Amino acid sequence: MAVWATVFLEFWKRRRAVLAYDWDLVDWEEEEEDIRPQFEAKYSKKERMNPISGKPEPHQAFTDKYSRLIVSASGIFFMILVVIVAVFGIVVYRVVTVSTFAAFDWALIRNNSQVATTGTAVFINFCIIMLLNVLYEKVALTLTNLEQPRTESEWENSFTLKMFLFQFVNLNSSTFYIAFFLGRFTGRPGAYIRLINRWKLEECHPSGCLIDLFMQMGIIMVLKQTWNNFMELGYPLVQNWWTQRRLRREFGQKAMDAFPQWEKDYNLQPMNTYGLFDEYLEMILQFGFTTIFVAAFPLAPLLALLNNIIEIRLDAFKFVTQWRRPLPCQAKDIGIWYGILEGIGILSVISNAFVIAITSDFIPRLVYAYKYGPCAGQGRAGERCMMGYVNASLSVFRVADFESKSQPRTNGSELFGEPVRYCRYRDYREDPNSEEPYSYTLQFWHVLAARLAFIIVFEHMVFTIKNLIAYLIPDLPKDLRDRMRREKYLIQEIMYEAELERLQKEKNEKKKNNKVHHNEWP
Repeated sequence: MAVWATVFLEFWKRRRAVLAYDWDLVDWEEEEEDIRPQFEAKYSKKERMNPISGKPEPHQAFTDKYSRLIVSASGIFFMILVVIVAVFGIVVYRVVTVSTFAAFDWALIRNNSQVATTGTAVFINFCIIMLLNVLYEKVALTLTNLEQPRTESEWENSFTLKMFLFQFVNLNSSTFYIAFFLGRFTGRPGAYIRLINRWKLEECHPSGCLIDLFMQMGIIMVLKQTWNNFMELGYPLVQNWWTQRRLRREFGQKAMDAFPQWEKDYNLQPMNTYGLFDEYLEMILQFGFTTIFVAAFPLAPLLALLNNIIEIRLDAFKFVTQWRRPLPCQAKDIGIWYGILEGIGILSVISNAFVIAITSDFIPRLVYAYKYGPCAGQGRAGERCMMGYVNASLSVFRVADFESKSQPRTNGSELFGEPVRYCRYRDYREDPNSEEPYSYTLQFWHVLAARLAFIIVFEHMVFTIKNLIAYLIPDLPKDLRDRMRREKYLIQEIMYEAELERLQKEKNEKKKNNKVHHNEWP
C-alpha cells in the first residue's frame, strides 16, 4: 500500500502537468489573482507598494496577521479537544456497556458481550461524527474569515486545512484508540485498573485487538460511504422536486414546459458555496481510510473501489441534471490537497508499522518460533515450530488472588467437578508461586524489543523504497517534456528571427540615410 500510494501520487503529478499544459497554466501563479473584496475592504486604509506591479495595494500588518493566526490555531486546538472528549465518552460507554452485557439475562448477548459492545459503540460513534461535522464546518468557516486571507486561493487553502484536520481527527480518533490503546492499560487479574474505582477498563476481543479494529473500520466506512452517496443524490433530488412543485403551482405545467433551457437550468440547485471542496474531502478521507489501517482492514481498498464506481455515475448524474453549471476558475494544481495526500502517505507507513508490530500477533509469533518454540535456535520457522504458542502466550493466575469485586460467580465445580484454583489469561507474567509473582517475564521484554526493532526497520525500509520510487518516476511525461522543449525552441527561433529582421531593417535604413546624405553634399 505504501508503494501504491507513492506511485499513485507520482503519476498524478504527471497527469497534473499534462492538464496544466493543455490549459496553458504552466506559468500561471497565484500572485496573478485579484485580492479578495473582504481583505480590500478591511485594509483599504493601510496600503503599501507592490514590489512586482509597482502599484499601491492593501496591506495587512505583521502583528495583525499573526495575532489572528494565533486565535485561529487556538480555536483548532479547542475543537480537537472536543473530539478527544467525545472519544473519551465512547470509551466510558464501552467500559460500562461491556460489564452490563456480560451480566445480561439473554444468553446471546451475554456470550457475545464484546461484539455487542463494539457494534453499538461504533454506531453511536458514527452518529457523533456526523453531528460534529456540521459544527466543524461552521467553526472552520468562522476561523478562516477571522484570519482575513489575501486571495481566494489562500482562503481555500486555509479553510481546507482546518476542515481536513477536524474531519480526520473526528473520523479516525476512535480507530486510533482501538488500534493502539484498547486493552494496553487494563492491568492484570487481581490488580485491574478501574474507572471511578468501579468499572474495569475494556480489553480486546479474546482473539486479539484486530477483530475490534476490523469491526470499527468496516462499520464506519460502509455507513459513511452509504450516507454520503444518499446525501449527494437524495438531497438535490428532494430540493429540485420541491422547486418544481412550487413552480407548477405558480406558473402551471404548460408555462413551465415553455421555459427556455437556461431558465430551466437556473431552477436547479446552486453549486456548493465551496465548489468541489466536499468532493475532494470525501476522496481524501477515503484515501486515508484505505491506506492508514490497511494492515488491519484489507477489505478497505475493495470497498473504496466499489464506492468509487458508484460515485462516478452519481456525480455525473448530479452535475448534469441536478446542479447548475458551476462558475469556472483557474488553478494549476489541486492546491493544498496534494500536500495532505503526501502527509497521509507518510502517516500510513507509520501507523501500519505500529499495527503490525503492536496490534497484531505477528511479532510475538516470530519471537516464539525463533526463540522459545520447538525450532528455537535452528533459524527457521514453520507450522511445526508454532506448536505450543497459545500455551506460551498465556500466563497463570491464582483464583484466590482475585479482588473481592472480581470474584467469579462459581468456583468451577459445576463444570469440572472440582474447584478451580488457577486460570489463564493473555500476558507474559511470572507464575504466582515464583519469587516475583506476576512480574513480567523475559519473553515479554524480548517481544517488546522485537516490536520496537521491527517498527524502526520497517519504517526506514519502506520510506527508502518510497523515496526511490519518487526519484525514479519523472514528474513530466517524456512526450510532454519534448513538446515543451519544442515550444521553447520555436519561441527562441521566432525571437531570433524577429531580432535579426529588426537589425537588418535598421542596417538598411542606416545605409539609405547615408546614401541620401552623400547625394545632398555640394
